[in-house]
Amino acid sequence: MHEERYFKLISAHALIDPKADLDSNVQVGPYSIIGANVQIATGTWIGPHVVIKGPTRIGRDNKIYQFVSLGEVPQDKKYQGEPNTCLEIGARNEIREYCTMNRGTVQGGGMTRIGDDNWIMAYCHIAHDCQVGNQTIFANGASLAGHVRIEDFVILGGFTLVHQFCAMGMYSFSGASTLIFKDVPPFVTVWGNRAEAYGINKEGLRRHGKSSETIRALHQAYKIIYKKNFTIEQAIERLKELSGQYPEVQQLVDFLLLSKRGIVR
Repeated sequence: MHEERYFKLISAHALIDPKADLDSNVQVGPYSIIGANVQIATGTWIGPHVVIKGPTRIGRDNKIYQFVSLGEVPQDKKYQGEPNTCLEIGARNEIREYCTMNRGTVQGGGMTRIGDDNWIMAYCHIAHDCQVGNQTIFANGASLAGHVRIEDFVILGGFTLVHQFCAMGMYSFSGASTLIFKDVPPFVTVWGNRAEAYGINKEGLRRHGKSSETIRALHQAYKIIYKKNFTIEQAIERLKELSGQYPEVQQLVDFLLLSKRGIVR
């Protein structure tokens, strides 16, 4: 019965490499191709015409729509065919039509990683060595160059482009067609080509249950960073006064201390 159920869930027109490891509850649509060294956990649904190359690990209960390409070799001249790089995708992600996600490079740590509960709309690209957190939203056509870090609850507007090695802090938000060349601090809204800061992501914070008091503190922190003509070092010193009372402000301080490219101003 177990084998019978397995073959009912896999289309007769799909091509599954014998070295792929699929749970018995994985569904695979017609004309999809799943290569060697691909692992897929229970409950994941894969539509038609999907290509997944290994090494790739995919968690449970994902939905992967038609014409998606996962685990392809990096678009990076440093990549020399090393077999020990990987793409890792967590649980309950929705990956829509024509999305592409590449494996990592040895120089970048060897891993491209997508977390849990992300909604990645059509035509998005996630390049080699990117690290994407949980509960993010990528609107249609949003693209990450290599080595980008996207923290939890980030929203990328349609056709947002993020330059390599940039980071976007938690709860940050980009408007449509934004071009990001520097780091975006947590809780900040950016928009434009090139991106500029347009205040705190108040609506996103409200939707995630942040109190009015916390939002006011973050607005005060935003003014310290963006409205007082302080250097980043001077702003961090002044933010420390708020950070003891508000953990979110401390998260903002931590991000600024770690930023290597400088922030969108």
